[in-house]
Amino acid sequence: MTLLYATIFDSIRPTEGKLGELFSCSMCMGFHSGWIMFLLFWVGGLRMWSTLELGIFIMGFLSSGTSYILDKIVSDDGIQISK
Repeated sequence: MTLLYATIFDSIRPTEGKLGELFSCSMCMGFHSGWIMFLLFWVGGLRMWSTLELGIFIMGFLSSGTSYILDKIVSDDGIQISK
C-alpha cells in the first residue's frame, strides 16, 4: 500500500508502461511484493514451507488478497463502512 499511495515515492514511481500498470494495481503490487518478501525470508533461512515454489505461490496470492481487501476498506478518511 505504501508503494502505491505514499507521496514520498511520487518522484520515482513510474506512471507509464508495464511498470506504471503494476504501480496502479493493489493486487498486482501485493502479489509481487509477497513473493519477493518470501524469497528474501527463504534466502535468510526462514523456511515456512518445504518447497520454494509452494511458498512463492501461497505468499504471493495471500499478499495479493490482503492488499486488495485493505485497499477497498481503508482510505484517507479511515475505515470505510457503508450500508
